[in-house]
Amino acid sequence: MTFDRRIFNFAAGPATLPAEVLQQASEEMLNWRGMGCSVMEISHRSPEFMALYEEALQDMRVLMGIPDSYAILMLQGGGIGQNAAVPMNLMPLAKNGPKADFLVTGIWSEKSFLEAQKYGKAHLVASSKDKQFTTVPEQSTWQLSDDAAYVHYCANETIGGVEFQAVPDVGDRILVADISSNILSRKMDVTQCGVWFAGAQKNIGPAGITFVIVRRDLMGHQMPITPSIWDWAKEEATQSMLNTPPTFAIYLSGLVFKWLLKRGGVAEVERINLEKSTLLYNYIDQSGLFENRVDPRYRSRTNVTFFLKDETLNAAFLAQSSSAGLAALRGHKAAGGMRASIYNAMPLEGVQTLVEFMREFERRA
Repeated sequence: MTFDRRIFNFAAGPATLPAEVLQQASEEMLNWRGMGCSVMEISHRSPEFMALYEEALQDMRVLMGIPDSYAILMLQGGGIGQNAAVPMNLMPLAKNGPKADFLVTGIWSEKSFLEAQKYGKAHLVASSKDKQFTTVPEQSTWQLSDDAAYVHYCANETIGGVEFQAVPDVGDRILVADISSNILSRKMDVTQCGVWFAGAQKNIGPAGITFVIVRRDLMGHQMPITPSIWDWAKEEATQSMLNTPPTFAIYLSGLVFKWLLKRGGVAEVERINLEKSTLLYNYIDQSGLFENRVDPRYRSRTNVTFFLKDETLNAAFLAQSSSAGLAALRGHKAAGGMRASIYNAMPLEGVQTLVEFMREFERRA
């Protein structure tokens, strides 16, 4: 199947990127800033690349309102890597031996919980697994520790489509937030968490770079076993360049930051994202064929999961949607059904086209 135009790509990650950004990158591919070569071909320590790196950092600070009391690290290894790095860097802060608390609301926070058990005690505060990860446990059921180093949660579960609509209230405890699939999709008060981390491949740029935002006083407490590459203090001291960084991913992420600023920043993007998700959920809720199974209080704005009530139609739906230029709607293998990832780069037109296709498919079914 071939197309002579851009399709609407609903993949969860790597995901769609702004066409404007891809166009600029293609124009600069062979001759970046008049240097006669690609940004991929220059030294990561050159003055030209360091200027790009600093500009990207500053733009991210502006977009998210990140104060100077927080460091921004550009690392590799994705969220999975930070599942190991976070406990190694923070668990020593626990009062009675390495320990951390976990809110488990989906497959990704469960992975974080399981990985942390290699480095200390991982205490389960609450889990919605008995509800098939379709909600967030009622706060009255949470069993928070008094001696844990931090509380970990996943702000948006990419697979299940469950999103916290606000930062959870855990008192004066240190919060760690995995925001891989909703970073820059909505306004966030960075000071509400001690650590935020996100793989870029969902809502920022290409795969290969992980953004870690760390309150500076939380660095320098790492376990002796912590590999240098996961040692936040060492990474901060070397400008995230203990090893050669993913230079092209940093470059493209920087272009996306410029694109977001040009569009009006996170506040304007959040408005559009709310419009997109509301349009899709409203159609699903009135449909006789499609359904969303997530508690409406915690529906994700960026990853909309849905199911066909007649599952014998799944194959036809996927084949016909793909032919119509609506790509990657199959749900994650662990969840089944369908999923439309409608990140910042997905235009409203894409969601409108999807809804019209679903309406017509239902009419014919």
